[in-house]
Amino acid sequence: MRNWVVLVCIMVLAPWGVAGMEGYAQITPDGRAAVATVQPRATEAAMQVLANGGNAVDAAVAAALALGVVDGHNSGIGGGSFAVVRWADGTIEALDGREQAPAKAHRDMFVRNGEVQRGLSRTGALASGIPGSVALFDYLLDKGGALESAQVYAPAIELARSGFPIDQIYANRLARHKEVLAKFPATAKVLLNKAGEPWPVGHQLVQSDLANTYEKLASEGSEYFYRGDFAGAVDKWMQHNGGLISAEDFARYQMLVRKPVRSQYRGYEVVGFGPPSSGGVHVAQILNILQPFELAKLSEVERYHVIAEAMKLAFADRAYWLGDPAFTKVPKGLVRAEYAKKLAADISLQQALTDVTHGTPANAAIDLFDKHTTHIATADQHGNWVAITTTVNTDFGSKVIIPGTGVVMNNQMDDFSAQPGVPNIYGLVGTEANAIAPGKRPLSSMSPTLLLKDDQPVMTLGAAGGPTIITQVVQAIINHVDLELGLYEALALPRIHHQWQPDTLYLEPSASDALHKALAARGHTLKALGPYGSTQAIEWRKGKFDAVAEPRLEQRNKH
Repeated sequence: MRNWVVLVCIMVLAPWGVAGMEGYAQITPDGRAAVATVQPRATEAAMQVLANGGNAVDAAVAAALALGVVDGHNSGIGGGSFAVVRWADGTIEALDGREQAPAKAHRDMFVRNGEVQRGLSRTGALASGIPGSVALFDYLLDKGGALESAQVYAPAIELARSGFPIDQIYANRLARHKEVLAKFPATAKVLLNKAGEPWPVGHQLVQSDLANTYEKLASEGSEYFYRGDFAGAVDKWMQHNGGLISAEDFARYQMLVRKPVRSQYRGYEVVGFGPPSSGGVHVAQILNILQPFELAKLSEVERYHVIAEAMKLAFADRAYWLGDPAFTKVPKGLVRAEYAKKLAADISLQQALTDVTHGTPANAAIDLFDKHTTHIATADQHGNWVAITTTVNTDFGSKVIIPGTGVVMNNQMDDFSAQPGVPNIYGLVGTEANAIAPGKRPLSSMSPTLLLKDDQPVMTLGAAGGPTIITQVVQAIINHVDLELGLYEALALPRIHHQWQPDTLYLEPSASDALHKALAARGHTLKALGPYGSTQAIEWRKGKFDAVAEPRLEQRNKH
């Protein structure tokens, strides 16, 4: 039987948004394993671990840790992760390492004088939830890794200790946020020069504190992070800076094993992540809505139009129904074919839907789910597939590095609905289902996904880019399955995105003028976006791996 350790899909949730492409996606010389990430040095870290006898689980964690060093504006151990894992014995688990609101959090914590102060949920001490990535990585290595933790951590420790030359993307992010980064002394010490200016392209960025933290994790495990010195350092900083997170919050944190969301599409089984991620639910829902349409036989404009309408309907349901299932009743009917068929019946090939609201699936009250991101893909021939999506949310998360640790803390509290109807940084709105509560996990768009054929894994993919993660994954599947395009071509095709509110169809500039005009004629309000997002995928076909990293990455790193 083939052995795979699937993608660690590490997704970077930056707002909408080195070596050649062979550096991002690599296959081992003997063809036994494959890796795809958003950063060549992270891919190389994974390949090094594979060369030392590791499997895809080890490679995925090694890549994630390296990304926390070289892609720290997007992800790191100060954030959270979701993973869908197909283990060597054929079982599949959905691992929830999502951040969690602290015990002192409350519904109106970002409201001042009756108004939501959005900056409080995005920057500083109140913006962070308790990170979950360390617990998830620990679980992966304990259950399925082939190497000792020290061997898996080693490449990332070396990158942090010796440094790496900053690329154009990293330099751009530093320049964009230098004023805010300067407000936090420990952050400025690492990411800015003594004059308070951002490091330029080519600067050798050394992160000694982060290297020390990684070394302690490698030797002491997650106990150091959740019940040891790291938790104590966070507690101390929060007390002095008006934060709510305590050492007790860290000690209470638990990674959860959840049931994956399973659906069928054109003869494939699609396996995704359920609530508190909306990704698996709405990837499945959009694909279900599209089932009655023979997309390959439609014209280009009809195909994009129908896909946009399906996105719109699903995101309306997302805003109303989705939240942490421990606090919110999320109906399983959202992913049922019968409900999708009802929604699909409202779609016209000629005219965009208007006045769209959420639907109500059958048995919505009783049939319920259980109570700037980076995407990594790894696979091997041992039966393990890992799909992990990990993030600190927006660029450099809360902008806070905890002194002495080198760890950038997330700003995932912004993914809650600060007040019903008030949009977050991505323009997404929500209801009470995603309101802040102590111990609650905020709604996410992360969509680590596996495709199976005859119970065997054949593809793993995931993406980065806020709510566009969901629509990127959907379009990659459609382009590959319906249009029968190769992985690279499937990812390179012009993308669209519709998230219900605002009622706007976002379209990449590479789309033709004719497509723009035809979609506008069908009633869509168009807006240019991109090139955006970042999708990574690995496929098993005809006895070998194909690994592809986002085609837009190399172009983006030049600007």
